[in-house]
Amino acid sequence: MDNPTGLPQFPESYWTASTEIPTFSALDRDLQTEVVVVGGGITGITAAYLLAREGVKVVLIDGGRLLNGTTAHTTAKVTAQHDLIYDELIRSEGEEQAKLFYQSQQEALDFVRATVEQENISCGWENHDAYVYTNTESQVSKLKDEYEAYVKLGIPGAYVDDIPLDVAAIGAVVMNHQAQFHPLEYLKGLLKDFTERGGQVFEETTASDLDHDETPTVFTASGNRIDAKYVIQATHFPYHDSLGFYFARMHAERSYVLGLKAKQPYPGGMYITAEEPKRSIRNARQADGSELIILGGQSHKTGQGICTINHYEELQMYAKNALELDEIAYRWSAQDLITGDKLPYIGRATASHDNIFVATGFRKWGMTNGTAAALLLTDLILDRANRYEELFSPSRGTSGKMLGSLIKDNADVAKHLIGGKLDFGSKRAEELSPDEGSVIRFNGKRAGAYRDEEGKLYLVDTTCTHMGCEVEWNNGERSWDCPCHGSRFSITGEVMEGPAEKPLKRLTP
Repeated sequence: MDNPTGLPQFPESYWTASTEIPTFSALDRDLQTEVVVVGGGITGITAAYLLAREGVKVVLIDGGRLLNGTTAHTTAKVTAQHDLIYDELIRSEGEEQAKLFYQSQQEALDFVRATVEQENISCGWENHDAYVYTNTESQVSKLKDEYEAYVKLGIPGAYVDDIPLDVAAIGAVVMNHQAQFHPLEYLKGLLKDFTERGGQVFEETTASDLDHDETPTVFTASGNRIDAKYVIQATHFPYHDSLGFYFARMHAERSYVLGLKAKQPYPGGMYITAEEPKRSIRNARQADGSELIILGGQSHKTGQGICTINHYEELQMYAKNALELDEIAYRWSAQDLITGDKLPYIGRATASHDNIFVATGFRKWGMTNGTAAALLLTDLILDRANRYEELFSPSRGTSGKMLGSLIKDNADVAKHLIGGKLDFGSKRAEELSPDEGSVIRFNGKRAGAYRDEEGKLYLVDTTCTHMGCEVEWNNGERSWDCPCHGSRFSITGEVMEGPAEKPLKRLTP
């Protein structure tokens, strides 16, 4: 599959490319602390910042570089409008729970807004109204139902027939006074305050195991240990999954983003379509004052579906036809975890573990969900009441909707587990062109092969080290992706995304 015209092969996200990220050394000794936070995204850094401000001794570690995972690949909308969610929540969880969810997200937004001002963080903060819009008659009734949910829950907003953005739309529901920002510049501000208060940060420090006895201990891949009173797993996917079996309670989805050079002044607002495939639109202001249009969408289960390059091409076609934009400056992708009831898991990893916490399942809305998680986890560690504890508890009851989703997801896992074992690919390693990857047969077994642009061949065993499913080649991002639980591996087999903890086995050409 050829690379789309104008798209670089291995791009950075706009956020990563437009900021200078601080660096920290790797952990090279044993430590003792009150709280160890594993994961340097929005939840981990915000929780570390909050706890340090309360005088708690905190160590923050990350397996790679900080600010380089899902948080660096977001569209960075800071909003309580999570697509069409509130009418659905009222129907599935009840009005009281739906209102609690909205309040948790709005409080997270208010916290970020106040923190930007309090810490004087220059992060491109802009207040905007948020719109879910449609140009399809069949979606209009859903938008009107969503607006009725806004009225019931006291959400400031309206139903409108037109939107400021110059795209085809026959109706929209708008939520007022939401926001957008540069996520990495914001988190740099929190990191600065955290380290000035004595907080310790270690990069390239992979948490490899967790002793969850009375006093938990985090063990690192380099052989060091961190003893703590509390452990926060803020690693997107809980790195120690024997507590809670989260791999069976969520599924992973990938989505794609283009950064497009704007031709006309942006009219304001943040937008997402009601129908599939989703189209998310907002602007971003560059250092030279020019504007980018951030266009996202094309979600699918990780390791499944069409060639990933096609997703970028679909977005590119939409940008050209609907937005009249075709000059692409950046492209990137993200991975998100979805729970059965669409509410995140935030709290104690299990009901019997009072000192080990998780935060995951943010369903593509990590800026507010991740902040809400940090606020909740801080209260739990400091033994303060928080009215959202039960709503987000990972041990909450299984609703009919969640059960149905679990059955569907795990049936899908079984299908791919069996199907992958029967697919040996149609190519031989010697047939691969430069910069091409494929499943091949190697010594009578299934294997994964990639030949780089210099002609060097990389071979891996395609059996995922998590639960034995067979990974598939992701041509758009040059990775091996598992269609069962979303683990991703590099061309050399190294883990890029969990739940897998061990690399794919390297094979010798």
